[in-house]
Amino acid sequence: MRRTFPSPFTMTLIVLAVVIIFFLSVPILKMFVGVGSDKFIETLRDGEVLSSIWLTMKVSAWAMLFVIITGLPLAYLIARFDFYGKSFLESLIDLPVMIPHTAAGIALLSTFGDTELGNFFKFFGIEFVGTEYGIMIAMMFLSAPFLINAAKDGFRKVDPKLEKVARTLGANPLQTFFAISIPNAKKDIINGALMMWSRGLGEFGAVIILVYHPMTTPVLIFDRFSSYGLSYSAPVAAVIIGLSAIVFFIIRFIANKL
Repeated sequence: MRRTFPSPFTMTLIVLAVVIIFFLSVPILKMFVGVGSDKFIETLRDGEVLSSIWLTMKVSAWAMLFVIITGLPLAYLIARFDFYGKSFLESLIDLPVMIPHTAAGIALLSTFGDTELGNFFKFFGIEFVGTEYGIMIAMMFLSAPFLINAAKDGFRKVDPKLEKVARTLGANPLQTFFAISIPNAKKDIINGALMMWSRGLGEFGAVIILVYHPMTTPVLIFDRFSSYGLSYSAPVAAVIIGLSAIVFFIIRFIANKL
């Protein structure tokens, strides 16, 4: 059998793909190899590390849930309706992705810190500086665009005829939204939610301006690095990367089976 070799164009694509895979994967592999199994297991038993990981994953999940409730209606409105200021609104949603995270933290502190709006929330027992609410709002502010934009693209893929058929069969708009629109856009919504949750896990710049204690894992890594150096911070980084990868792969596997 005559063997065919890839064309120069295909070989160029392969080489370029290998280059980006190298830069994406080697630092992660080096993290685990450099730390070593003993140090990795010891860090897994560190109560402060486990507490920070649980806090980070929990608050990021709460931020994701809040945006699912509030962001899906917004994504649906943008996908289904044309209205004045739509382009401005879409730019506003994308803006947090582009601005420096420390600038986002300053903006959040200026808005929800010791201000009239901050005092308004304090009246209801919600304080953002030095609390889990502050971590949540920082994660939400910077990662919500991933979920909203993914859901928007998902809703745009849903054929409007399906929704119209449901309406002609007697379903009201709310029933159509939950029975037709969301199920048909679920893959994009789940992917967006995963991206938002995983992005929230790594948020540092905005979180540290609003909340140093209780420490999320990125803040704990920074704290140990600045206090004790690389040898104390690398194992914590390896643990959060490993656990995040496991959770992410499990959820992605389940999502692909839906």
